[in-house]
Amino acid sequence: MKKLPIGIQTFSEIITENYLYVDKTKEITELLQGGKYLFLSRPRRFGKSLLISTLSEIFSGNQELFQGLYIYDKIDWQSYPVIIIDFNKISYTNDEVFKTSLLSFLDEIATTYDIVLSKSFIKDKFGELIEKISKKTQKKVVVLIDEYDKPIVEHIDDIEKATKNREIMRDFFGILKSSDPFLRFVFLTGVSKFSRVSIFSELNNVRDITFSRQFATLCGYTQKELETYFESYIHNLGSVLEIKKPVLLTKIKTWYNGYSWNAKDTLYNPFSILNLFMEQRFSNYWFATGTPTFLMKLIKNTELDTIQFENKKVPETIFDGYNLENLNVFALLFQTGYLTITDIDSEDLFIEYTLNYPNLEVKQAFTTYLFTAFTNNRLDEIQPATKKLRIFLQNDDIEGFINLIRALFAKIPYNLHIKKEAYYHSLFYMVAVLMGVEIDLEILTDKGRIDGVLEFDNKIYLIEFKYAEKGTKMDSLTNKAIAQIKDKNYGERFLNDLRQRVYLGVGILGKEIGYQIEKV
Repeated sequence: MKKLPIGIQTFSEIITENYLYVDKTKEITELLQGGKYLFLSRPRRFGKSLLISTLSEIFSGNQELFQGLYIYDKIDWQSYPVIIIDFNKISYTNDEVFKTSLLSFLDEIATTYDIVLSKSFIKDKFGELIEKISKKTQKKVVVLIDEYDKPIVEHIDDIEKATKNREIMRDFFGILKSSDPFLRFVFLTGVSKFSRVSIFSELNNVRDITFSRQFATLCGYTQKELETYFESYIHNLGSVLEIKKPVLLTKIKTWYNGYSWNAKDTLYNPFSILNLFMEQRFSNYWFATGTPTFLMKLIKNTELDTIQFENKKVPETIFDGYNLENLNVFALLFQTGYLTITDIDSEDLFIEYTLNYPNLEVKQAFTTYLFTAFTNNRLDEIQPATKKLRIFLQNDDIEGFINLIRALFAKIPYNLHIKKEAYYHSLFYMVAVLMGVEIDLEILTDKGRIDGVLEFDNKIYLIEFKYAEKGTKMDSLTNKAIAQIKDKNYGERFLNDLRQRVYLGVGILGKEIGYQIEKV
C-alpha cells in the first residue's frame, strides 16, 4: 500500500516518495482552460495547498512527475516562471510586521531569479518583480497565491488589525490587473471571500469558481475516489474494527462525507479521511485542528437560536463576499466549513440555498463547543454527562435526566442567562445532539408545532418547553406544556408507530427546571 500523505502538501514529494495521490488532474486540465484569473474558496485542510503545488509543477513543465495521471498526455507541456506566494509563510501580527515580511518575501523571490528590486512600496515592488522576471526569462509569469485571506481571517476578532491588513492587501493585489501583459495565469485560494478587497474590485476580471459545477470536486474526495484509492485501507479498518464493508462504508459516510458546493456532489475532507485510516478509529480529526472560538463568541453575542444551523435558508447574496464591519454568521460558518450546501432552489427570481452541518464529525464537535460557550461547562465534563443522559432516557429515569440537566444548566453564569424560550430550546437541542439521539426540532404538524421530538429504538419523546421569568408556578408551566401537546394532537403523526410515546412537559422558571410526563 502507498503511504498516507498526512500533512504533506508538496506534489513532488507525494509522487517521488510513494505517497498516495488521488488523481485530480482531470479537473485541473479543465481548470487550465477555465480562464486566466481564477479564485477558489474552500475550508481549511481541504487540499488547497496541494492544488497550488500541483499547478506549480504543471506550469514548470515537469511532465515526468505526472506519468500515469490523467493530465500526462492531455496538455502541451511548457515551462513558465512561477511565483508562489504562500501567506502561511508571511508574518502578519500587525500591519507594520506584515509590510516588512511581505517586502522581504518579494526580495527572496527576486533573489532566486538573480534579480534586484529597487522599488520601496509593496505594490510597486510586486509589479516590478513580475515585470523583471518576465523580461529576464522572455516568458509570461504564473502567479499562484495560497491562503490569500490569512492576514484577515487570523485577526477577524480584532477589526482594527484585520482592516489595516486588508488595506495592505488592497495595494498588493491591485497591481495584478496592470501587470496583465506579463502574466500567463493567476490562481488564488482562500477560506473566505471578503468584499471591499481590491482583489475582487480592482481586479474585476477574476473568475470565482467556488460554486462552479465544473470544479465542484476539485478539492476533497468523492465517494468513488474513497472506495477506489483507499480500498486496502478500508479493508484493514474493517478488520481492525470487526465491521463488514457495507456497514463500515455507511459509518465513514455518516461521520465524514457531506461537504458540497453545488448540492449535488458530496465530498470528504481529506484530512479526516487520512487520519481515520492512519489512526484506525473514528474521531473528530478535522474539527480538532481549529477551535472556532471567535465564531462561538459571535453566535453568543448575536443571541442566535442554534437550531437555525440546520435547514437554514439563505439568499445567494451572502456568498458574494462579506465585510469586516458587518459579519454574517452564516456566511462565516459556510466558508469556514461548519455548514455546507444541501439544497439550491433556483426556481424563483432569486436563488436560495439551504445550509446544514456537513456530517456527524462537524455536528457533534461544533455542538460540543457551542454548549460549552453557552453554559460554561468544561469540554471534558460534557461527553460523560451526555452519555449518562442517554442512559437515563433509555431507562425511563426522567428524574435522573432532569437532575443532570439542572446540574449542567446550574453552571451558566448569571450574566449568560438569556430570558427567552428559544435560548432553552437551543440548550435542549444541543444536549440531544450530544446524546446521539435522533432529534427533530420545530416540527410542523397540521395542528401546531412540536418543540422537540427525541426518538429511540423503543420510544418517542414528544417535548414541549414553557418558559417564564416570574409570576407563575412550576406546576402551571408543566401542565400548560402537557396540555399543548394534547390539545394540538402532536402524537397523531406517530399513530402508526409501534414505539411507546412519552409526553414530556418541561418548565423553566428563571433558573429552576421542572417537568411532567405522561405515557401513551
